[in-house]
Amino acid sequence: MLTDRQIEDYRRDGYLVVPRLIEGEQLAELRALTDRIISEARGVAANDDLYDLEPSHTAALPRVRRLKPAIFKRYAFFHALVREPKIVAILQQLLGPSIRLYGGKLNMKSASYGSPVEWHQDWAFYPHTNDDVLATGIYLDDCDTDNGPLMVLPGTHHGPTWDHHADGRFCGAMDPAACDLDFSKAVPLMGPAGSMTIHHARLVHGSALNRSNRQRRLLLHEYTAADAFPLMGIANFDEFNSRMVVGEPTNQPRLCPAPVRLPLPPADHQGSIYENQRATGKRFFETFEDARV
Repeated sequence: MLTDRQIEDYRRDGYLVVPRLIEGEQLAELRALTDRIISEARGVAANDDLYDLEPSHTAALPRVRRLKPAIFKRYAFFHALVREPKIVAILQQLLGPSIRLYGGKLNMKSASYGSPVEWHQDWAFYPHTNDDVLATGIYLDDCDTDNGPLMVLPGTHHGPTWDHHADGRFCGAMDPAACDLDFSKAVPLMGPAGSMTIHHARLVHGSALNRSNRQRRLLLHEYTAADAFPLMGIANFDEFNSRMVVGEPTNQPRLCPAPVRLPLPPADHQGSIYENQRATGKRFFETFEDARV
């Protein structure tokens, strides 16, 4: 459970780190299952519903930058971890008694080449009727400044929703030069394996290229209050409610003012955030390809 001070810090700064929340056999199984899934990418030649591949991926040298939401449907362990009681207890302190899973993925930053993620706000991808929306991240590996930690700009969840468009289309990345933000004040969210990060959906965040000889894997879950409804619509209400984590669903969305920009027109490069961000012409972080030049 969070202390009153931790809750105050989250409300003010928009993020928290809970050290060593997942430990022992549970952490070992999470790491072993992830290793097995990555090894099976040897038989995959292109992005599919499970794998998002690094540009340098080959069958001989499998390189995966993300496991997509299909992991929660294909693997019982990942499905159960969404509803881990230790996580749910913390979420209820921040989001209320009834909570829904919006989505999730497992981001991989492999040693020496793990792709960066440009500065962005999750809110730009999936605005809701209210902003009781956050993401948790479970580190599968020890994370420090060298292996590409998640970095956040404290307090930016109280500010505007920045433009995530390039040439008139959504690209999933902010133009750093067009934002009145001091990126030198970014805070790295670090901790030993099994630690859990929490960040508000409106918080500006990103991560750099992994330049170390150690991998950095982060299992992300996106959660909302049950009465936060996505502004882009609900394709299947039964499926929407099947993602309830705890509490009761509702058909009465709660409306609260929050600055919104819709992710429209859609990105030229559909798929993961990595694909979306291919269209940005204003990169902040160096890529693996840049570093080789």
